Amino acid sequence: MAPARFAESGEILFLSHRIPFPPDRGDKIRSHHVLHALAALAPVHVGTFADDPEDRASEQALGLLAQSYCLVPRVLPLPVAGVTALASGRPVSLTAFDHARLRTYIRQVLDTRPIAAIYVFSSQMGQYVPDDFSGRVVMDFVDVDSAKFDAYGENRRSLRAWIDRREGRLLRAEEARLASRADVSLLISDAEAALFRSRLPGGSLHSRVLTMGNGIDNLLFSPDACAPEVQMRSAGGPRIIFTGQMDYAPNIAAAMRAAGRVLPLVRRKLPDATLHIVGREPPAALRALHGHEGVHVWGRVPDMRPWLRGADLALVPLEIARGVQNKVLEAMAMGLPVVLTSGAATGIDAPDDHAFCIRDSDQAMADAVVSLWENSASRTEMALAARRWIATHAGWEAALAILPACLGVTGRQDDGNFSCGALDGVA
Repeated sequence: MAPARFAESGEILFLSHRIPFPPDRGDKIRSHHVLHALAALAPVHVGTFADDPEDRASEQALGLLAQSYCLVPRVLPLPVAGVTALASGRPVSLTAFDHARLRTYIRQVLDTRPIAAIYVFSSQMGQYVPDDFSGRVVMDFVDVDSAKFDAYGENRRSLRAWIDRREGRLLRAEEARLASRADVSLLISDAEAALFRSRLPGGSLHSRVLTMGNGIDNLLFSPDACAPEVQMRSAGGPRIIFTGQMDYAPNIAAAMRAAGRVLPLVRRKLPDATLHIVGREPPAALRALHGHEGVHVWGRVPDMRPWLRGADLALVPLEIARGVQNKVLEAMAMGLPVVLTSGAATGIDAPDDHAFCIRDSDQAMADAVVSLWENSASRTEMALAARRWIATHAGWEAALAILPACLGVTGRQDDGNFSCGALDGVA
């Protein structure tokens, strides 16, 4: 708890669909750093969910940072949430994160604490902002969830496609409602912010849609910060890595693409090449590939850095990509040459063919991997350029510099209090 205050003696309510500890996946990394930044401004009260025992194990860390908190298990199975949502006409995403105990906690905090602002992380949590709350509301959408479901609906068939199209349509309406309710709407990249604005009715809300990118701790994610993972280094080379939350549909599709389409093309010229898929909750279809044709599926690991340190290249063949990919930033920070699709590079304005290598077809990605492996000087030059770009452009302090203004904070007085005011261009 920080002694700093804003809005005289105001406090902040932070709502997140997952506990921001440990910061071991994309959304948690962002929410973790945002929460720490908010706690440096004022006492923060946190309402959030735990997905599994590992999340529950982080409750003590949350308690040390938050003035108060409510951590509830997310126990509603997705099929049950789906049936309930269909019956009620609501999006499945909102129904899955609807919890009576959390609503009670939020009402208690708002009734008993001087809450000057509510920071909402992800659209699923916007349902908890009461209509009668008169303070400032910041909606961190991160990316445009409705567009993601629209893309799922186009790429799938039958009932699942209908469900995804329905989810996209309903979430788009919810996003517009929340943008109208919020003082500021945040998106992770300029491209995502432009897409979000294009999907809003009319243009009156456009000036309240801003970009707040992701950052990375480039001292923690450094080639000098850890030793290579032994299991990785014992595999054949080049050792190619793909990381991510492996129960997330776009990551599953990318991993299957890397294993089934790109790696075989690489191995035609480099027979010893291996692909290492690292991340929690890989589905059965991915696990079944482990040990076959150079593919290794490692699942959840306690620390991603040694695995990145042990790799020779990173491959990120995402076909559906929303926002800024932390997996790309982490690989670059660890000094890896990265071969990635244009979608995976969105929001990362590093120079192509210098700090990373953008290719979209399977053959072009395979050719890039082979070329980098066969030219050690180019590989080393790209790795160094990636590190330099991260150090210059991708720190968390710079990424979150916009936060105080989003909350209405315009400066610090000598007594440690903040004065309040509106962000330029934002009501």
